[in-house]
Amino acid sequence: MEFRLLGSVAVVTEGGDVAPGPAKRTSLLAALLLRPNTAVHVTGLMDALWEDEPPTHAKTVLQGHVSRLRALLAAHGAEAYGVELTTQGSAYLLRMPESLVDAHRFEELVGLAGAQRHAADTVRMLREALSYWQGPALTGTVPSGPLDAAATALEELRLSSVEALAEAYGKLGEHGRAAAVLRTEAVAHPLRESLAAALMTALARAGRRSDALDWYHRTRRLLAEELGVDPGGALSETYAGLLRDQGAALAPVPDAPEPSSPGPSAVGEPSPQGSSAVPELLPRVPRGFTGRETEIRLLDRAAGAGEGPVCLVTGPAGVGKTAFAVHWAHRRRDAFPDGRLFADLRGFSDTPAPEPGVVLREFLLALGVPQQRVPETAVGRGALFRSLTAGRRMLVVLDNARSSEQVRPLLPGGEACVTVVTSRDRLGGLVASDAARPVPLGQLPPDAATALLASVLGEARVAAEPEAAARLAGLCDGLPLALRVTAARLAERPGRLLGAMVGELADEQGRLALLDVEDVGVSAALRLTVQQLPESAARAFRALGLHTGSDLDHFAAAALTGTTPARATADLERLAAAHLLTEAVPGRWTPHDLVRLYARGLAPQADPEGLRRLLDHYLYAGLAADAAAEPGSQPCYALPADARRPAAIPEFEGRSAALDWYVAERPALEGAVAASAALGLHDRAWRLALVAWPLMLMRLQDGWTPLLEAGLASAVAAGDPDAESRTRALLGWILHEEGRHTEALVHLERAPALAALAGDPISEAIAVVNHAAVLDATGDSARARVLMTEAVALADRTGHPSTQVLTLQHLAAHCLGAEEYEQALEHVLRAGELVAPDAVVVQAQLRIVRGEALAGIGRVEEAAHQLERAAADAEAAGFTEGSARAAERLSRLAAGR
Repeated sequence: MEFRLLGSVAVVTEGGDVAPGPAKRTSLLAALLLRPNTAVHVTGLMDALWEDEPPTHAKTVLQGHVSRLRALLAAHGAEAYGVELTTQGSAYLLRMPESLVDAHRFEELVGLAGAQRHAADTVRMLREALSYWQGPALTGTVPSGPLDAAATALEELRLSSVEALAEAYGKLGEHGRAAAVLRTEAVAHPLRESLAAALMTALARAGRRSDALDWYHRTRRLLAEELGVDPGGALSETYAGLLRDQGAALAPVPDAPEPSSPGPSAVGEPSPQGSSAVPELLPRVPRGFTGRETEIRLLDRAAGAGEGPVCLVTGPAGVGKTAFAVHWAHRRRDAFPDGRLFADLRGFSDTPAPEPGVVLREFLLALGVPQQRVPETAVGRGALFRSLTAGRRMLVVLDNARSSEQVRPLLPGGEACVTVVTSRDRLGGLVASDAARPVPLGQLPPDAATALLASVLGEARVAAEPEAAARLAGLCDGLPLALRVTAARLAERPGRLLGAMVGELADEQGRLALLDVEDVGVSAALRLTVQQLPESAARAFRALGLHTGSDLDHFAAAALTGTTPARATADLERLAAAHLLTEAVPGRWTPHDLVRLYARGLAPQADPEGLRRLLDHYLYAGLAADAAAEPGSQPCYALPADARRPAAIPEFEGRSAALDWYVAERPALEGAVAASAALGLHDRAWRLALVAWPLMLMRLQDGWTPLLEAGLASAVAAGDPDAESRTRALLGWILHEEGRHTEALVHLERAPALAALAGDPISEAIAVVNHAAVLDATGDSARARVLMTEAVALADRTGHPSTQVLTLQHLAAHCLGAEEYEQALEHVLRAGELVAPDAVVVQAQLRIVRGEALAGIGRVEEAAHQLERAAADAEAAGFTEGSARAAERLSRLAAGR
């Protein structure tokens, strides 16, 4: 983003020029840009917006334009460029880097050009300055007094710059070019005598004396006709000199002698092309650098793309960005014969970051500029730096940048220059404003990580314990910093086995401490990263230490921080930009293991209510998921009386979305059960253990028993018979499916009485039928038949359709086993009348039973039809066990068995 005043007032973006709007809004923007970083009083702005006396409602109109201007700036990402329109009492202030305004850059270059010793430098700077003009200044604004005065002053400076450019051309002996630039302006400003005199001089020096004399007479005539005056002293003297043909009068003022070779002048000044000294500010080649060949090729491509390319090497703390950039710079040094500059911007450091002017001063000195010629201001230094690098093939490495604004003043001016920026942040503003090409660095792959260990410890020591070396690489998250710290500890004790270090690092409680040596290490690097975060993002990072899983979505983050999902998303994206999180799956953010451990260490500083909000979020979200996965089923719990509703609850479009959520949140739910129990919140713990019951019934062999056993322990601790009944009923069924029938029956026999004690007939019917089904499967068919009939009766008394369907389905399956096919068909048809239309899995299960019953009766074609539909429905619903069962029944039917 930039701003234009030298022509039609506009906001210049990557997508093109954006007009501010009506003339008054354009005038408002112009008035603020003319005085950036200065509070402009409302009265001054009203004077700029109204040609005559402002109307009574002028202040209201002004406020409306301010509001719309803020919206325009926000829509084009002004914040990323450091641009902010603020209110200060009865004044407005446009806070911004002044270098974003073309008029400011123009004035800066003009002032710098006047201080140049050599005419070539003056020409280069003035041409760049004049290139910013794209028409009359402040075009599109209201013709008010303040803006007219500003436009006139800018135009006057432009004309003076043209005259200075012509003079510099003359010192170089390029009189034809001097005459060309002057003639255009002299035609446009025929009464400006200084232009006419300069043009006459240039024409005469170019050998066009008669044209010079003609121009004098033309100007004299216009002065008489338009103003009634004679030519002034300067114009008259130039004319007299032409008549006398005195060469001395028209001879150019000689420029300072310039060397014939590229070497420095006798007084130590740089030549017009700069000093012959090739600057070399790169640090030494990093020792033990390994891997990164893919990233090196990516950086090669980025450095060869476009004019003056900016390459952005990003990655988390400790990933080796500096070593990578310096290694690449040394490897490609021959591609930059005019020098290599390096600056540590200390964006993530305990020490203050250097001001741009300080860095530029070092760069200018390295380029051969004598101390006395270094401009006083950062703006002047930047202009000179861009000028001196304009014709060079140089590399500039800007290490450890915190923001795009920190980088922009340090970018060189040459199209053949390459800039490599390293940062823990993505620096999206630099990508937008300067087309920076990202080169992301991730964790080292295992082979490169073990190679790094070998570079410090020696090949033999690593080769002696290859498995331990690979394990160390994993425990260090593939971060070069962590690997080097680990290697340093091992190097101090040559006799120590790598496996012993693995044992120590495997203990999460002490891992970060082991990965720190003095003030260098993972903790120190992460601390500095977190220190640079905005407060909202830093608060979100501390809250991550309370999270119970390995990754999270914006709903969970909002619960942890007590904000909205929208605010949480912004914070998560900011953390991802700082490479503290990765969004490996859209909408879910994951910290690396070492980052997670560091966040846990900050958890005591987080909001103590964050964990309780997270637990309640999962309770509410779980009920929403269950309703989508098993529509019409009894909720697996009622919310605790003191549960706090989150700011927003996820919405699930259907069964598939709910199942995906269970899968994604399973680690977090398991952790939430443990965290709840540890806090004594048993009323939360048993409920959270049941949340994913639809997924459990689909993936019966996925090891759910520990989770349900933990839930049962909390249900018992809570003294809640309803909780205990629900948990035992589900746990018993899972144990049965795992083949642990004896353990299953212990729970299933107790569940019905507990449900009856709690006064919950639906839970009682479910508990009874689960018990009966397991008895049936283990050979006690007679008792199973009695209990199933009892369960159907209980369900019918509740009038709850899904429970009725469940009991009828089990009774029908029992009848199949007894080869009572007509009764099985009767029960399953009744269940089919009660099942909800969107209960796809249940419908698939009923179709399988129906198909088997029809096959038993001998209605083979109808049976095949039901089984085919069941297989298709189960497959579509992701119910793989059901689709396999239907396919197996179809196969048996086809075989005639």
